[in-house]
Amino acid sequence: MDKLLRPNVRPADPCFSSGPCAKRPGWSVAALADACVGRSHRSKPGKSKLKEVIDRSRAILGIPESYRIGIVPASDTGAVEMVLWSLLGPRGVDVLAWESFGSGWATDVVKQLKLPDIRVLDADYGKLPDLRRVDFSRDVIFTWNGTTSGVCVPDGGWIADDRSGLTICDATSAVFAWDLPWNKLDVITYSWQKVLGGEGQHGMVVLGPRAVERLETHTPSWPLPKIFRLTKAGKLIEGVFKGETINTPSMLAVEDALDALGWAESIGGLKAMNARSKANLAAIEGWVAESAWAAFLAEDPATRSRTSVCLKIVDPWFTGLDGERRSAAAKRIASLLDQEGVAFDIGAYRDAPPGLRIWAGATVDTADIEALLPWLDWAYSAIKAEAPAP
Repeated sequence: MDKLLRPNVRPADPCFSSGPCAKRPGWSVAALADACVGRSHRSKPGKSKLKEVIDRSRAILGIPESYRIGIVPASDTGAVEMVLWSLLGPRGVDVLAWESFGSGWATDVVKQLKLPDIRVLDADYGKLPDLRRVDFSRDVIFTWNGTTSGVCVPDGGWIADDRSGLTICDATSAVFAWDLPWNKLDVITYSWQKVLGGEGQHGMVVLGPRAVERLETHTPSWPLPKIFRLTKAGKLIEGVFKGETINTPSMLAVEDALDALGWAESIGGLKAMNARSKANLAAIEGWVAESAWAAFLAEDPATRSRTSVCLKIVDPWFTGLDGERRSAAAKRIASLLDQEGVAFDIGAYRDAPPGLRIWAGATVDTADIEALLPWLDWAYSAIKAEAPAP
């Protein structure tokens, strides 16, 4: 059975992890040859490269000139924590949570900041909260794309133009894969390690004019660590948004980000990045439509992620197992594919329902997605064959 079902074609690149994600096609360590190593990041060449990341990111993404862009510590997590601790307090807060990371931001606001007026609007994996319940007189915190559930907001139409609160968007697995409505978003955070396929460590924070105004008129009632401070004497520290980072960055990671941005430019920028992700999702959609055992975790096609594609197993054999055995079986599929060198790191997130998670962002070639799909069928058939008779 194993020999009969084993596909002949393998993905050229088996990296389908949802973070850090696959490097751009053709990447090698030679891309880092011009890295500004052994030099201070505050030297003229060092600051120039950091500023170049900011400027090229703005150009590719179409970020308005009135928005500040900064490189900050600790990946997207650090960027989100920085803005939560720096901006929240003057208004009530609505936190949207439908997967692990949104739930994490809700926990931080409720249990760490302990704000007096918080609403957590949540939903189970595979669904979105009712967006009609969001109150834009309050500050609103949400992920654009739920990396661990494969569920994204459908668009920006639900966000009020006349809002008086701030919209704070964790967009780490959406930037460079969606056309984000910048005028609807006051704060946007992301990292290089998602859609760009860059290295970890650094986060990006994008601040609209309303967010800057909040920073310059609001002083939090709690102490702020140095790496969270964006103002001094009531004014924005403008240097942060010109490449003068708060802490020491890895210039190797910076060089890698520049390489990824250069690749994005070379293929046609954001439009081409979006098209590659859409093509990858379309390939998976075609396979799911014919599958007898797999379905999307996202229940509504309008909220289906095109980067972090999460699959659930709907075969009665699998759903008839108890929770522990379902989890073990799903993990076994991922393990078999890893052992074959066909797909690395595609198990569902630890807090998500048992299943698979395939990164389909722009750095992944559609041909590799197409080569992977028959292997999913092979692995599922293999674990059923391994199961003891009832």
